[in-house]
Amino acid sequence: MSATSTSRPLTQSTSQKQWVLASNNKGKLAEFTRLFAEADLDVTIVPQGQLDIDDAIEDGLSFIENAIIKARHASRISGLPAIADDSGLCVPVLGNAPGIYSARYAGEHGNDSKNNEKLIADLQPIRAAQLDTAIKGMFVCVLAMVRHADDPLPIIAQGLWHGEISETAHGDGGFGYDPLFWLPELQATAASLSAADKNSISHRGQAIKQLLAQLPL
Repeated sequence: MSATSTSRPLTQSTSQKQWVLASNNKGKLAEFTRLFAEADLDVTIVPQGQLDIDDAIEDGLSFIENAIIKARHASRISGLPAIADDSGLCVPVLGNAPGIYSARYAGEHGNDSKNNEKLIADLQPIRAAQLDTAIKGMFVCVLAMVRHADDPLPIIAQGLWHGEISETAHGDGGFGYDPLFWLPELQATAASLSAADKNSISHRGQAIKQLLAQLPL
């Protein structure tokens, strides 16, 4: 079904056992699959792509707004409770850009290499002015869960992962800005970590722990 499809609610018993995950991002889906498996929920998490649900139009002005928009969109079409993620990289010296526009920072949605190249280029004059001062950054993840499309009280969870922005890419793992996200305490980028190590400390891992703590399971 397309994004314009009408809601087709499932039975109450089915709805209690299945939640839709409002994302079609392969990198995020891989991480969520591992994280939810570790949580050992008595629930089946169904990626929205398996239900032919297109991405929502993200026209909010904050991570929280966009997460709620995506969750309501997936829930309305599927008739299921929905969990949505909105995440990105914030760099204070750039006014917290790329922020909610992280996936399309260079203009083309989901082009990781171009996004990373633009971030490196935008930071070059700042690095030259600051000399050896490290440029701070943080990954942000906001999760929103709605029990139904018009849920007036979404569950909100947030994770922040602090680090620095490297001048060059390192590591072959992860996705997005992971190759530039330097963790001085580990002397590695997010892209150099194993999936398990990344999930244990990442913004997404933190947000899921917060979400699970709020669920009435």
